[in-house]
Amino acid sequence: MTTGDRRQAGNFTFIDTPIEGLKIVETASFGDERGSFMETYKRPDFILGGIDADFVQDNQSVSVKGVLRGLHFQIQHPQAKLVRVLEGEVYDVAVDMRKGSTTFGKWEGVLLSAANRRQFFIPRGFAHGFLVLSEKAVFAYKCDDIYRPGDEGGLLYCDPDIAIEWPDLGMDYIISANDKENPVLEGISVPEPA
Repeated sequence: MTTGDRRQAGNFTFIDTPIEGLKIVETASFGDERGSFMETYKRPDFILGGIDADFVQDNQSVSVKGVLRGLHFQIQHPQAKLVRVLEGEVYDVAVDMRKGSTTFGKWEGVLLSAANRRQFFIPRGFAHGFLVLSEKAVFAYKCDDIYRPGDEGGLLYCDPDIAIEWPDLGMDYIISANDKENPVLEGISVPEPA
């Protein structure tokens, strides 16, 4: 993972990645003998940090070590996502599927964990997935459009032309039958940006 410009807004640091619009968000945490407190989202600060998404749905999943979920996207109703880990650790990946983008087909990966408190902002037009590195992971994300079951799209996690460098866990990944059958990027008709 390579990072670029950093912007501070409130208790957040927004870090640009080499792919336009894709951002890592570092979150300050404040603690004492009682425990800790942190803000995970504050719209005015996120706007200052370059993220102006109107989130309308929150989701949460629990997965065990070796689970690889993805790569998923919505076809006609793309979603921007703000993802984070509440418990455990994952390797999170986003692939640029925006037609006409100079980074079309490129990917970025980031380690997200409860300990590092990082978040990953994924704009509309990306395929997204993650691999669980810890014994268990609780994964949460905000979306700027509702999930529509009939609008699901998928990209093969091991597309050789994209060549995502998933961590080697010394075990076979646990992947759904649907995700194993996802097409490679070359076989996907990507819709025009809305």
